[in-house]
Amino acid sequence: MPTSKTAGARHPLYISVTEMEHNATEKSLEISCKVFTDDFEKTLAGVFKAKVDLTAPADKGEADSMVRAYIKSHLLLKVDNKAVTMEFIGFEKENDAVWSYFEVKNIATAPKKIDVTNTILYELYNKQMNLMHVKVNGNRKSYRLNYPDKEVTFAF
Repeated sequence: MPTSKTAGARHPLYISVTEMEHNATEKSLEISCKVFTDDFEKTLAGVFKAKVDLTAPADKGEADSMVRAYIKSHLLLKVDNKAVTMEFIGFEKENDAVWSYFEVKNIATAPKKIDVTNTILYELYNKQMNLMHVKVNGNRKSYRLNYPDKEVTFAF
């Protein structure tokens, strides 16, 4: 007789996906992060000691603030050896995941190097994988960080 999985194992893989693309026209680096909603809510609730509902937040401003603060403290970027600040654009729910959007302005020339420190959901799962895709001048590079690894450099 087959045994059932635990109720919490809706998706046995713990993955986030971060996509970055240099937009030469806008002179910016556009960043989007995809995280499973249940994992993200659980993590935010632990970090902020609050009930979190990203599907239908009672206070959208508070939800924005938590998403912004969490991602900005767990996804750190250096472009051509200079630390950059990501500006929060917003977030949206898509199926069983949440996409959050950020932008780094004033990246006039195509980056030659992007250093990433990514610890998204590392406080929740020691099997967390963070996939990253970076596109500069049409050249796409990808990398997977497995917990506890947190740093990668993309060179173009």
